[in-house]
Amino acid sequence: MKALLINGSARANGNTRIALEEVGKTLKENGIDYEIVGIGPKPVHGCIACGRCRELGRCVFDDDPCNLFSEKLAASDALIVGTPTYYGQPNGALLAVMQRLFYSRSDLAMNKPAAGIAVCRRGGATAALQSLTMVFQLQHMPMVTSQYWNIVYGRAEGEAALDTEGMQTMRALGRNMAFLLQRIHSDNPSYPEREPWNPMHFIR
Repeated sequence: MKALLINGSARANGNTRIALEEVGKTLKENGIDYEIVGIGPKPVHGCIACGRCRELGRCVFDDDPCNLFSEKLAASDALIVGTPTYYGQPNGALLAVMQRLFYSRSDLAMNKPAAGIAVCRRGGATAALQSLTMVFQLQHMPMVTSQYWNIVYGRAEGEAALDTEGMQTMRALGRNMAFLLQRIHSDNPSYPEREPWNPMHFIR
């Protein structure tokens, strides 16, 4: 079993990476492999609602991490996304990529356990975390908990490692994710029957 961990910070080795590594280390200790992939510092596209992904089976933009994340998610059993907190929100570049990822390949996400992580200097992390995880609820993804909200504090690079409670929270998240993955894959579950989506638009 393998978990995909997405680093939503432009800094490859900043505090978001430290938080994800703490989760990954705990996953590994509990028999779950993991891979961390980053969004990187280059510009990304926002969704332009072209609908081409329905024809192509991937996002039409192929020069940023969106389609790479799709490939990695297809080969993974779980998803954890970490983000820095900017003005009480996730990194805007990360949100742009996540929206395109889930719109173009939501089929890759269904039934896979998921969790979000927010890293901040002082405040706004709970709002960022809520925004980040909203998409999971639309994809039938079991959301994995920890002992607290999945938040780590730190400003300068490396300070997250000094947040002892935050690091413990990351380890609790890793253990809970490993526990759920092991149960899912050992019990050969029968997933709930999904009704066909019946959207209702308020403008008729």
